[in-house]
Amino acid sequence: MAATPETVHWRGVHHLALVTADMDATVRFWHGVLDARLVTTLAVPAFKHYFFEVGTGNTVAFFEYTDQPLDSFAKPAGVPYAKAAQFDHLALHLPDEDALIRLRDRLKAHGCEVTDVIDHGFLRSIYFSDPNGIALEASWWTIDPTGRPVDYADERLFADPDPVPAVRELREDGRLHHTVATRLVDGIVEDLRREGITLEP
Repeated sequence: MAATPETVHWRGVHHLALVTADMDATVRFWHGVLDARLVTTLAVPAFKHYFFEVGTGNTVAFFEYTDQPLDSFAKPAGVPYAKAAQFDHLALHLPDEDALIRLRDRLKAHGCEVTDVIDHGFLRSIYFSDPNGIALEASWWTIDPTGRPVDYADERLFADPDPVPAVRELREDGRLHHTVATRLVDGIVEDLRREGITLEP
């Protein structure tokens, strides 16, 4: 079906949901190293879910699952890997509830399965999949935590009752006590060496 005057009004990526085995290190890297501000957290018994701002209205979010061992791996970008398990789902940003309901109805009209609107407190969402089986979500912020100062004591946005140490540092001191270092994937280092490039430690 071609786009019409009532087309979907996307506002970019609401959040990209990834998986981490160490939320504390994730906060220290994304907030402390990349300067992608931690803007909201939530937690239920099964997982923690933290959001980092990568532009007004746009976030990258991570799940840390409770008591769930993960097979971890590292791979260079653009190289296929059968166990690429960090990706969870892609959430696309919509402006308001009306746009969310219109998209839900549009999906149904095209024969696509979609959930009802789910209220997560600071955001409302619908869930569906693309033809490749990629899990998708469309969301709008009911309380937009991006593009404004962060209040780490605001329990509407920071709902994890037992946050990782990095969040406690931000709440108590307004800064992280330390960050984390990372390493390039071996394949990248090997490619650089073949080109005669060495990395300084």
